[in-house]
Amino acid sequence: MKVLVVGANGQIGKHLIKFIQEDDNLEAKAMIRKEEQASYFQEHDAEVAIVDLEGEIEDIAKAAEDVDAIVFTAGSGPHTGKDKTIMIDLDGAVKTIEAAKQANVKRFVMISSFDTTREAIQSAPESFAPYVAAKHYADEWLTATDLDYTIIHPGGLTNNEGTNKVQLAEKVDRGEVPREDIAKVIAATLNNDSTIGKRFQVIGGNTPVEEAVQSI
Repeated sequence: MKVLVVGANGQIGKHLIKFIQEDDNLEAKAMIRKEEQASYFQEHDAEVAIVDLEGEIEDIAKAAEDVDAIVFTAGSGPHTGKDKTIMIDLDGAVKTIEAAKQANVKRFVMISSFDTTREAIQSAPESFAPYVAAKHYADEWLTATDLDYTIIHPGGLTNNEGTNKVQLAEKVDRGEVPREDIAKVIAATLNNDSTIGKRFQVIGGNTPVEEAVQSI
């Protein structure tokens, strides 16, 4: 399965590219914004597509023409304003979903926020609410399609070394999880069709990633 990773230059994305390239069943294509970001992916023998997520749907669709699945890991990051949150986390996600449809790519994995319910938007701190709202509507857009989607809701992301163990279910208590382990969950999700049409929350835990994903 050839996988287009949107947001490949992000921290989860870089881990994911590595894990995909180590998996005999998967092959990575990294979608990045700038040519100067390409060296990491070339070192891992991953194909690269230079596409600005704030550009046109057709550009994303062209990058997706030869792939079997798309993973959306892009995010505006904590140091940008509400404008970038809208342009990347909402508009970028929706454009990628539409590009998948244009390119006839059925499998789509979305990396969302831990809780994107309406209640989560209302209870979020003022500075965080736009991000939760953006993720909420991106998730809603995806679930309204006929794509073979999975939505992953990670807990508080850390840069701790991965443990390859998580707690994963439709609902779990809030907690933290290493980005490396989320990347492992994504790779396991791509290899497991039972995750299609599912959405689940993930935090650090005691269950091996493969076993946790199979149980969903």
